[in-house]
Amino acid sequence: MNAPFAYNHDAFSLTGSWFSLPSFIIVVLLTILLCRGVKSSARVNNVLVVIKLIVILLFIFGTCKWVNPDNFKPFVPPNTSGKFGEFGASGVLRGATVVFFAFIGFDAISTAAQEARNPQRDLPIGIGLSLVSCTVLYIATSITMLGVVNYKDIAGESKGAPFKVAIDVTGMKWLAIVCEIGILAGLISVMLVLLIGQPRIFFSMAVDGLFPQIASRLHPKYKTPVYTTAIAGTICAAAGGMFPVDLLADLTSVGTLFAFFLVHCSVLILRWKEPDRPRKFKVPFGPVLPILGALCCVGLIAVDSVSAIIRLIVWLAIGLVFYFAYGYRYSRLNNPEKYAHEQQMEVVGEHNHHLEIKNGEAVHSTSDVKV
Repeated sequence: MNAPFAYNHDAFSLTGSWFSLPSFIIVVLLTILLCRGVKSSARVNNVLVVIKLIVILLFIFGTCKWVNPDNFKPFVPPNTSGKFGEFGASGVLRGATVVFFAFIGFDAISTAAQEARNPQRDLPIGIGLSLVSCTVLYIATSITMLGVVNYKDIAGESKGAPFKVAIDVTGMKWLAIVCEIGILAGLISVMLVLLIGQPRIFFSMAVDGLFPQIASRLHPKYKTPVYTTAIAGTICAAAGGMFPVDLLADLTSVGTLFAFFLVHCSVLILRWKEPDRPRKFKVPFGPVLPILGALCCVGLIAVDSVSAIIRLIVWLAIGLVFYFAYGYRYSRLNNPEKYAHEQQMEVVGEHNHHLEIKNGEAVHSTSDVKV
């Protein structure tokens, strides 16, 4: 039932299992659900989010009376590294690169902007409120857990299940069962959100000519990017069945950190080269915030493992090869004369977004960049 490979301290080992069938089946079912449209998947995700929020609140308020202030001393342990992990200031930064995986969903919200009714207003509000709420809950959960159990005990005994270690101290077996349900709901919810985002990134790339046009075709009934959803779901299901979650999370985190670094740089470049471009949403605090964001991304990448940085370079090289082999020649930005004859058709009630649909295929987009 586990993945055939385990990953620890930049080294692979065999687990004795053949394939993680539950991971594969869950991703396949979520992919089928997403092919049917955003509304049906949103209903499922709402239920999952409510379940995990209730479980998190039950854990925080149910275990807070067992918090021992002595467990917070020292609040930041000395720099040490061993078989149970890395501690101290370097451990905090290394942990931030791992925890960053959980915050990728906020970026995925923006990839579904084309299916929002009023994205200029709703997306900034939704991203901002969810970011603040989740950050508060993360901090509250971590403080409560580390107050109930010393960090050394969690690192040495948890074996990937720190909630169980903390709850065992309280003796509340019912809470352990509830937390298992909440963890399962949380993992499925994260997978669902991420599977929403990646196909729509491929779709947008295809509309802009950076990806084969088959990726821009929509389902005739559900109007979803069914081809890219199926491709992304198949790849994720196979990876989830073969590789451990911590390795996949590390790959995703370092890759997304680099993508966010490029986004910050893009904001600065567009502010400098096109200061008068109409913007429905403008990043506040001028160039200061993008510069700080870019530096933070570089700093978190720098403290990650050498193997993770090497894998990032490999993925980046593959992307560059694909771009120069295909995207550069077919990009609408680089080759506007090839697409000058296409007639634009407005499909969203804003003048900043146009698509031409032919036989279920989106073939043109001239959306303003909102930075």
